[in-house]
Amino acid sequence: MPRIHRLPSDLANQIAAGEVVERPASVVKELVENALDAGARRIGIAVELGGKKLIRVEDDGEGMDPEDARLAIERHATSKIARADDLGAIRTLGFRGEALPSIASVSHFTLRTRARGAQSGTEIKVNAGAIASIREVGAAEGTCIEVADLFYNLPARRKFLKSDTAEATQVSRLGTQLALGYPEVGFTVTSGGRTLLQCPPAATLRDRFFQLFGDRPDLVDVRKEAGGLAIEGFVAALGDQGPVRGAQNVFVNRRIVKDRTIAHAISTAYSVATIKERSPEVHLFLRIAPDRVDVNVHPTKAEVRFLEGSLVHEVLRRALGEALGQGRAPEFQFAAVQPFTPEPRPMGIPGVLAGAAVGNRWAGETTGSGMEAARLATQDPAVAVQDPALVRPMIPLGQFRDTFIIAIDDEGVAIIDQHVAHERVLFEQVMERLTGGRLESQRLLAPIVLEVAPGQREALAQHAATLERFGMEIENFGGGSLRLSAVPAVLEPRDCEAAVRALAEDLEGLDRGSAVEDALRRIAATMACHAAVKANYPLTLEKMRYILDELRRTAYSSVCPHGRPVVLRLTRREIEKNFQRI
Repeated sequence: MPRIHRLPSDLANQIAAGEVVERPASVVKELVENALDAGARRIGIAVELGGKKLIRVEDDGEGMDPEDARLAIERHATSKIARADDLGAIRTLGFRGEALPSIASVSHFTLRTRARGAQSGTEIKVNAGAIASIREVGAAEGTCIEVADLFYNLPARRKFLKSDTAEATQVSRLGTQLALGYPEVGFTVTSGGRTLLQCPPAATLRDRFFQLFGDRPDLVDVRKEAGGLAIEGFVAALGDQGPVRGAQNVFVNRRIVKDRTIAHAISTAYSVATIKERSPEVHLFLRIAPDRVDVNVHPTKAEVRFLEGSLVHEVLRRALGEALGQGRAPEFQFAAVQPFTPEPRPMGIPGVLAGAAVGNRWAGETTGSGMEAARLATQDPAVAVQDPALVRPMIPLGQFRDTFIIAIDDEGVAIIDQHVAHERVLFEQVMERLTGGRLESQRLLAPIVLEVAPGQREALAQHAATLERFGMEIENFGGGSLRLSAVPAVLEPRDCEAAVRALAEDLEGLDRGSAVEDALRRIAATMACHAAVKANYPLTLEKMRYILDELRRTAYSSVCPHGRPVVLRLTRREIEKNFQRI
């Protein structure tokens, strides 16, 4: 008796459904994609009990005639491809002809549809893959599909579904993603009669983004075309202090995808500016010729494969790098002080015109040009602007607590952390010098001997060649000791031991499989941190100007290599609003 036998068709359909239908949100995705392919301009999504009891998707697309409706619930029946060559350039969201029969095999399924211009519609009911009835009905133009009691015939699958609230949240999140990808289509998502999402058709992507997420000045616009690839969207600014992990919505030819090439390009673009590990919030839309991307990779069509993956990676990395380099500094708000009646006293502003308090240094103390600079900076912006292609210069007024530089420009008031600003400047200078070979080194008259943990000692030894490029000579000195005989010229001798210990700690945490560039950036960031001016360090006006001028020339001036913000800005509009001028 043979051991191999054919599976019953209903069991085969249930197995296939397991690849396509994972949860209620998977059903919604397949049905909405079919609606979009049918040219729908309004789509309504409704669920009950998180989609376990009922899922309804209605659209005003082109609909189907009776014959097409019957074929639609058969496996591998589709109108979107006809021959093998069509798989090489897929232009629709669906194409396999598996979604409807898979869904119908694990639910009580109802399809109600009417083609545009037809006098009547068609209703087909299917229970666990078996057709229960087909009849002519009255229906609106378009298609309405109801999926009731999902997985009722697969209790093993149904018990693994999450709570009703969690499943409804997944549906809402998916609806938001689909609405973001198709601004011209109106979307409505309801759960148990409660509206979760309602977006009328929008004219542009920016309008739809505002409908979904509101005003988001903390995000940076991305726009680039190169190598046959067009990229646009919004990404988190470098100085964003939001969650380390943010939402990442990535579309390729308007298809929601999760792709390793794209994910790596995003992380690489951020790692160039900062060594802080993060998964930033991004909303990116990539357009590429259909014959240069393969979407027939995964049953759920969530993955793609690019014909020229390295080109896509480089164009996206550069697009993000250019956008992040132009990102604005974070803005902050303040509340107006409640009015009060002051006691009569002589006119004057203590600490500014009459002399600053201890720890505060103002331009007026050392030179008369500070007040003149403030006057020039607050003139008509059309007069103050120099080259619009460059970052507008900030004019330092003074120093607060010997830690923060207070500066102004025509956009408002800026507060700069002197340590992280100088750290940003030194980091880029170090990385630039490394492209020409190695940093200048200075030998120590009295070598420094220090004790470090075995793991840190191993990490330093593993990157000895890289450390030499920075002008640092470290060797074993017996037992658990190391001897430091030469250091980079940028470091003060008194900072050398602390810098080496910090390097040992950073390098010990670096993945052994990481590229040399990762080690270079970590070492450069640590050196810049220890060489930069510290907090509680008084600066002359000339040193403040030097830091601000050099900061203008850096590519990513809004954040330090370790991810801390460099500048906080109080805009002119915020000031005028709190003084009730606008």
